[in-house]
Amino acid sequence: MCGIVGYVGSRKALPILINGLKRLEYRGYDSAGLALLQDDGLLISKSVGKIKHLEDALGDRSNSQASHGIAHTRWATHGEPNYVNAHPHTDNNCEIALVHNGIIENYRTLREYLVRQGYIIKTDTDTEILAHLIHFSYQGDLVEAVRGALTQVEGAYGIAVVSSLHPDLIVAARKGSPLVIGQGVDENFVASDVSAMLEHTNRVVYLDDDEIAAVTPNTFEITHIDRTRRDPQVEEISWTLDMIEKEGFDHFMLKEIHEQPTTIRNAIRGRLNFEEGIARLNGLNLQYDELRTISRIIITACGTSWHSALIGKYLIEEIARVPVEVEYASEFRYRSPIVDSQTVLFAISQSGETADTLAAMREAKKHGATVLGIVNAVGSTIARESHGGVYIHAGPEIGVASTKAFTSQVMVLTLIANLLGRMRNWSVAQGREMIEAVEAIPAQIESILANEDAIKAIADAYHQATNFLYLGRGINFPVALEGALKLKEISYIHAEGYPAAEMKHGPIALIDENMPVVVIALKDPVYDKVMSNIAEVRARNGRVIAIATEGDTEIADRVNEVIYIPHTHRLLTPCLAVIPLQLLSYHIAVMRDCSVDQPRNLAKSVTVE
Repeated sequence: MCGIVGYVGSRKALPILINGLKRLEYRGYDSAGLALLQDDGLLISKSVGKIKHLEDALGDRSNSQASHGIAHTRWATHGEPNYVNAHPHTDNNCEIALVHNGIIENYRTLREYLVRQGYIIKTDTDTEILAHLIHFSYQGDLVEAVRGALTQVEGAYGIAVVSSLHPDLIVAARKGSPLVIGQGVDENFVASDVSAMLEHTNRVVYLDDDEIAAVTPNTFEITHIDRTRRDPQVEEISWTLDMIEKEGFDHFMLKEIHEQPTTIRNAIRGRLNFEEGIARLNGLNLQYDELRTISRIIITACGTSWHSALIGKYLIEEIARVPVEVEYASEFRYRSPIVDSQTVLFAISQSGETADTLAAMREAKKHGATVLGIVNAVGSTIARESHGGVYIHAGPEIGVASTKAFTSQVMVLTLIANLLGRMRNWSVAQGREMIEAVEAIPAQIESILANEDAIKAIADAYHQATNFLYLGRGINFPVALEGALKLKEISYIHAEGYPAAEMKHGPIALIDENMPVVVIALKDPVYDKVMSNIAEVRARNGRVIAIATEGDTEIADRVNEVIYIPHTHRLLTPCLAVIPLQLLSYHIAVMRDCSVDQPRNLAKSVTVE
């Protein structure tokens, strides 16, 4: 992995490929490369590091008139990030070139076989094996050569293949790694993400697993690996180019933090019934009587989405009184989970393509569970393969560290909990109280964002710390986890989140004057308990940064720093409490001169297990 762009048409391919790669920079990568189909054969150019290094490496070749090519940004899985391992990879005759996202699990076996056939292996990657395997299968038809190679492959892939023997043809294929075709006029595109082609077209076709596409300037033909044809359904993307620009902000992450009042409004628009105090979520595809009889829910996710799932557990169990289990998607299908037709599984993924989450969802479907997706990307694999679900409508999230998608996920989970609760045991009055509080959340987030300078000053005071501890209780324990994750992801400071009461069972040994402790201390039923935990930290010379409720006059004298958030419904506090933690992490990372939007070693959409 991480980014693929392909173009075939009548225009110069090079600037289209380079600009497409730049649109995908947010995904994180360590090298870049491209292959252009010229009259005298394939032009291959690669570089380690940023795309600007690739542009420098092209030199005089940047004037290429080629109108057909593929390009890639790589996030290393097999082999270190260097020139040799960068994509594209070619066969030994340099007649076939391909770029690849994913992992070929049986590449060692295939490698040994190809070496016995006389192929010279030059890289440490699994991808090079595919280039040789396609060449080995080639009998004059590139599509059939790709098909033949892929029947021997185990693992995940999204690939784009070109050959000097087949001008005006890109062969694309996917299994477990997203790939989309963009339809233009006398030109077509291939990419791993619509953002790479959005400036040229908003008409796209998503490939499904085990599908192969033959793409020319005027046509694209999609077949299953078993040669069954599919009539492509063209979708129109509603995103605009402005939505993937920084619009005056220094970083995409900061822009996306500030977009949260808008994204929350988008998540709730048309979904609130004030008279009945209930959420409308028709996308779940469940009738009211089915909602009333749900007896068990599993929520599966990874990373930040897992933290939103934990908040969903608190919400659903308290409001609807339905037992909820939260599972790491990466562990779910490997531990013989107890799943049957009475189970409802929610799969949460911003991209809708997260490999582990997709695998967990498919495992649950095998056992007869009702599978519902909570995703951001319309047309994503999870959206297409689930029985129903809810889009969060956060728009494109470019920063690798998720912010606006997290709060939108939490808001959608709140609406799901409200709907289930109203179907079961919550009164109209309780439902209305929550719905009214939900409507107020965007304006309350705006008031927190208006206090950014004060949060920035706190970041300045603590940005040189090497360790942080985050504490929360109840529904705000997952917020502590999320705050710690954000700091780790973008500032490279070691941080851990804990339930506040668990501090005494180990982490308290770490506390001294050099250990900042961020505590979510809101006016709720566990406020007094949290204040006791703060006292324990202060008694050991720990420095406390508190997230507190406006109007709390008691806490300022007991902590070193305090950030206030507005009062809201007790179960909605996570959507507010996380905002200052996002800003704190962002400003600390900037002060440490870190790559905020593209943290080292991280990728936006993790499409390998």
